[in-house]
Amino acid sequence: MNKLILLSSTALAIGFSACKSDGNSAFDGYTRTENGLHYKFFKHNEKDTLAKDGDGVVFSYVIKTEKTDSLVVDSKAQSQDGSGFTRFMLKKSSFVGSLEDGMKLMAKGDSASFIIPADSFFLKTMGMNELPKSIAKGSFLRAIIVMKDILSAKQIEENQKKQMAEREIMMKEAEGKEKTEFDAYLAENKITTKPTESGLIYVETKKGNGKHPKATDMVTVHYTGTLLNGTKFDSSLDRGQPAEFPLNQVIPGWTEGIQLMSKGSKGKLIIPSKIGYGAQGAGEKIPPFAPLVFEVELLDFKEAPAQQQMPQQHGPNDGHGH
Repeated sequence: MNKLILLSSTALAIGFSACKSDGNSAFDGYTRTENGLHYKFFKHNEKDTLAKDGDGVVFSYVIKTEKTDSLVVDSKAQSQDGSGFTRFMLKKSSFVGSLEDGMKLMAKGDSASFIIPADSFFLKTMGMNELPKSIAKGSFLRAIIVMKDILSAKQIEENQKKQMAEREIMMKEAEGKEKTEFDAYLAENKITTKPTESGLIYVETKKGNGKHPKATDMVTVHYTGTLLNGTKFDSSLDRGQPAEFPLNQVIPGWTEGIQLMSKGSKGKLIIPSKIGYGAQGAGEKIPPFAPLVFEVELLDFKEAPAQQQMPQQHGPNDGHGH
């Protein structure tokens, strides 16, 4: 039912004049509009601006069957942020007398109940191919909507610009902190190894034997990854199983660093964000502009199968953790 956030789908444009009441509702306590929508307001500000096509609406909803009062969907269980409110841009109605039409009768702060045909809601608004088994053909749904906010297209644009500007400031601050924290880490751990041209620092702790892997090889490693402050975000040792992957399908810092190792060697890869996960970070554990530290042991390597030699950068939660 999370498709409800896509209520803004398609269909006929309904002028506001089509929403005038003819008063003849078959449902007790409800008023019927000329386009067939049945409504009942619990709270209504008739003087405030009503929602219209192109507005951003923020609302909560509960939809039940009209006859049996069985719950169909509740926004409390659907909202991504846990607030119980859904956000989307209001567009043309998916059918005449739809919930979109109902919302266009509402102002900010309003709450109302609407009765709509179940067939049209599921097949047109939701875009389903058939009705759910629990819904009888020709039946009705009762929806209660609370309109928390209505934003014009201009307000939406201004909010987006503000959010982008705030994010840019935060990103610049994070980028500025990286070098300071990186240098402090090196000093605190007495690491004097010179970085490569990319900025990678490889500190060997145990020598291996033989050749070095190529970027297109399949490598088998044990590793533990941490942030500079020691926070662990992944470890093959914790899983009790080494990781195996094509070396050209990981972050650049790994591709470069593992090639400096030979079979049996152990070392520490200190990776600045520009050859790690950069300005985006990765998941919830690796923030933007985060240098990474990996303790790595190269157990083995071999030529990768041809189909696995195409470059593809993985993230830390892809099964390899690198």
